[in-house]
Amino acid sequence: MSAFAIRPLAGALGAEITGLDLSRAADPETAAAVRRVLLERKVVVVRDQRLAPEAQLDWSRLFGEPEVHPIANGMPDLPEVIRVHKPAGESAFFGTSWHSDNSFFEKPSALTILYGETVPPHGGDTIFASMERAFETLSPAMQAFLEPLRAVHSASAAYDPKTTGDAKYKGETAITYTFSDSIYEEVEHPVVRTHPETGRRCLYVNPMFTQRIAGLNADESAAILALLYGHAARPELTCRVRWEPGTLTLWDNRAVAHYAIDDYADHERVMHRVTVAGDRPR
Repeated sequence: MSAFAIRPLAGALGAEITGLDLSRAADPETAAAVRRVLLERKVVVVRDQRLAPEAQLDWSRLFGEPEVHPIANGMPDLPEVIRVHKPAGESAFFGTSWHSDNSFFEKPSALTILYGETVPPHGGDTIFASMERAFETLSPAMQAFLEPLRAVHSASAAYDPKTTGDAKYKGETAITYTFSDSIYEEVEHPVVRTHPETGRRCLYVNPMFTQRIAGLNADESAAILALLYGHAARPELTCRVRWEPGTLTLWDNRAVAHYAIDDYADHERVMHRVTVAGDRPR
């Protein structure tokens, strides 16, 4: 802990921590210190790590209960760990639009812990948007309008085999899916959620999983969501993470949205992802 150093990534959010070796036995004291930085900066990057999936999972347990995804298949011996593999010569298809991980869950994922094993020499960055700052920078009138609203979330647009193709469900792709009725289930969450640990208010809508705002007609809902999506993605509300082999990035899905940039088609990319269970947004 004496070598623990923090460097902000951008004005709105993000921090890089140096002086940590997470390959050692999972340490609750270190995890608690990282969590404090995460709650303040929303995204935490730790570079130059050498983590086997088992060790990554052990560290994840210090932050909460790792989840088994109902659709995207985990590793055979470690179902909580999704091997996010994009072969060379193919386009990426996992996480390539703005979203908050698993917001279609009744209790959406609180945290995501992603480790870069094989990364392209350039490209493949991830952009994060502070949904806390996005809410704070709206006008008081817009804040008051949004606060009582609820939005419908579903995995149908992202995972329906009619739109995504059935190769993933047939096991013919690097990342495979299991068909589940959960793809079509709908759940309502507040458009503005209160963070359960910090008490701060954050926008909680995203293009990948938010279907509509309850109580508005289709045109009204689409217009309001488009305004919020564009506002949240303003450059001054974002930070960008450049991946290197051995980079571990943690982020708080309750307070950020993120976008995986698909600009490395000629190169292979292998990541390991664990999500940590959260609670019902309020």
